[in-house]
Amino acid sequence: MLVKIHKSYRDVVAVCDSELIGKRLEEGIMQLEINENFFKGEEKAEKEAVNIIRNAAGEDATFNIVGRQAVDAALKAGIISREGIKTIQGVPFALVFV
Repeated sequence: MLVKIHKSYRDVVAVCDSELIGKRLEEGIMQLEINENFFKGEEKAEKEAVNIIRNAAGEDATFNIVGRQAVDAALKAGIISREGIKTIQGVPFALVFV
């Protein structure tokens, strides 16, 4: 999966499954564009991604998470619950604002 940290007054962490880069998902009124500029970061194994997510959560970051692997990593990191996961075209995603 890919992890990219956008530095700002509050970091924004983008995590997505690698194969989703460049895709546009639409379902009803929902749209989600997995834009390369926003999501394409460094390839990370699950364990490393979980650690990055946990550390960023401790620094009050916000998160954009798209894809099965990315959502699983966020669940393992403890920043989302199953109730906070939505799907669009069968692809799970979650947003976390602290």
